[in-house]
Amino acid sequence: MSTATTLRITRRAADRIRAGHLWVYRTDLESSPASETIEPGGLVTITETREIPLGTALYSSASTIAARVISRTPALSRAQYLGDLRARIDAALQLRRKLAPTSAKNNAHRLLFSEADNLPGIIADRYNDLVLLQLLIQGTAQDDVRAVVVAAFSAAFAKQKSALTIWERPDPRIRELEELPAPAPGPLFTTHTDSVAPDGLSFRTGAERDTDQAAPTTTHFALNGLHFHYDAASGQKTGAFLDQRLNYAAAARVVKASGRTGRALDICTYQGGFALHLAQVCSHVTGVDSSLSALEAADRNLALNPSLTAETEWMEADAFDYLRHLDDTARKTSSPNDHFDAIVLDPPAFAKSKRAAEGALRGYKELNLRAFRLLTPGGTLITNSCSHHVSLQDFTEIIASAAVDANRRVQLLETHAAAPDHPEVITLPETRYLKCLICRVD
Repeated sequence: MSTATTLRITRRAADRIRAGHLWVYRTDLESSPASETIEPGGLVTITETREIPLGTALYSSASTIAARVISRTPALSRAQYLGDLRARIDAALQLRRKLAPTSAKNNAHRLLFSEADNLPGIIADRYNDLVLLQLLIQGTAQDDVRAVVVAAFSAAFAKQKSALTIWERPDPRIRELEELPAPAPGPLFTTHTDSVAPDGLSFRTGAERDTDQAAPTTTHFALNGLHFHYDAASGQKTGAFLDQRLNYAAAARVVKASGRTGRALDICTYQGGFALHLAQVCSHVTGVDSSLSALEAADRNLALNPSLTAETEWMEADAFDYLRHLDDTARKTSSPNDHFDAIVLDPPAFAKSKRAAEGALRGYKELNLRAFRLLTPGGTLITNSCSHHVSLQDFTEIIASAAVDANRRVQLLETHAAAPDHPEVITLPETRYLKCLICRVD
């Protein structure tokens, strides 16, 4: 069917779309009774106030993002969208083969990154032989999209002669915001029992998925030569934080080069990503997280890497409370035993909206101020922000402010972003979210 339905948007929103952005917020909509009759997840033609078409979008009846542009061609049919979808998935997989080739040392990466791959509402991560799929909006959480994704992945993995199981795992918060039903249990596809069908016929219905008992839910995967456990039934988002892959390696490299490789502290360690990499070069590593289940996963990951000889411990604690305690103790005793040669700060996103950015900066200021006080002269700070509402400039300035207050001279050695399998689109600031600064502290 064609998209006879149109959504008229404000001139400001139209200018943003013309400049390369893909989102239409509900506040961007001109008053129009048509939007009340659009099927959730349906295709709509976006027009500006002068009725000039700007392209086709997927409509959401629930989200504050009312529509996401999928094509500059207006009145696109569903069949045309699905054809474009397959071509874009194939292109994204081809790009990953260039940017993040699979090897024995690295067999986990992001396969599809939503708007960054021109695939709004779709994210997929690979962990060795498991692929975790998120269909995040009303327009993509549909069986015809599932069939296209399964067809593309099963064909690609068959060419590589790789085992494959695809699990759909939506983000619970986003599913609630988009008013999406829970996906059927069981895998979308598994080479353990399914045959490869590039035409998409291998896609399982809900009933078929519920009866499968052979599909694996756990695996081991490798990042930078270290081994990690993955469980599709637990963890945040789709699992480990693959966007930090190159930053993990950079942190270990810079700390080793510093010659200060005694005690290391990893704040918000989650499942031990930075901590285990630092355990390759430091003699003692402490990983801190408020989640006991995350620390249990970190300990399992440690056991998978018997070559790591560092004394490693895990501490369940709030990041702010723990650093405050360490800082207070160190200032009272002035003992070198209360300081660290390397500190990682990798907190969750403090700013989930523009309004929260000011409070986020205060949080970053406190964490980094205390970290500066706890570092030995010549030590290394690896500090991160994954809040896209906090720009690199603002983040750098708040780190500088913390350095001044701590009376420490700080050299910025390296600035990193997400690994290249999480590409940034220059006209989509939302894809430019991760910032990692590696600093030497005198």
